[in-house]
Formats: sequence, structure tokens, C-alpha cells
Amino acid sequence: MRSLNPCDRAAPLAAFDTIADGGFAEIEVMLEGVPESLVLFREGERVRAWLNICPHAGRRLDWAPGQFLRSKAGDLVCAAHGASFSLDDGLCVAGPCKGESLRGVDVAVVDGHVVLA
Repeated sequence: MRSLNPCDRAAPLAAFDTIADGGFAEIEVMLEGVPESLVLFREGERVRAWLNICPHAGRRLDWAPGQFLRSKAGDLVCAAHGASFSLDDGLCVAGPCKGESLRGVDVAVVDGHVVLA
């Protein structure tokens, strides 16, 4: 598990080219002293990140470590209860937590690596 604190904002989370365009990655990090799982989603040259926690019941979104489901509409789907989240902004668009959002984590791509922004 990578340990990150505010002083380590430029520490690489993942190599950009290891995330397929339109694909996901899961990483385990320490954020402000708390162990967290993050979902990374790559779209073109951009990467978005959220805590890997469904706001409905606090469970992980992946069905197996690093394995995520997508709806026919292309949304991220929680494997536990089927909530669907927009990959634009993490908003729940269908399911038991409709209207709530995933908790975003600001990231950027710097020198070929995904880093905390």
C-alpha cells in the first residue's frame, strides 16, 4: 500500500499507460493516514478518481479487486447493489442511492504518471 500524505502529492499512484483508455484501475493508498482504495478511470488523456466506496452501503464498488462493472449506458455499476454512477462526475444516476455521489479524489497526469492533484 502506498502511503501518501500532503507532502507526497507528486508521488506516482500509477503509470498512466497501464490504464487502458476507457478502462479502470484500483489502487490502495494511505490518504491523510487512512487506508483507502481508489477507482481510477481513464478517458483519453484524462484520469478521474473516486474512493472505491458506494455511498449506499459503504461497500466496495468492484466485484473482485480491480474488476469493475459497466452498464449498457457506460456507467460504473456497484457490484453489491447495482447502483450506477456517471463517469463524468460520479453522480449516482440509478439504484438505491440515486442523487448521491461518489467521493472524488483530485488527480492529474504528470510525466506519464497519475498523481494526486
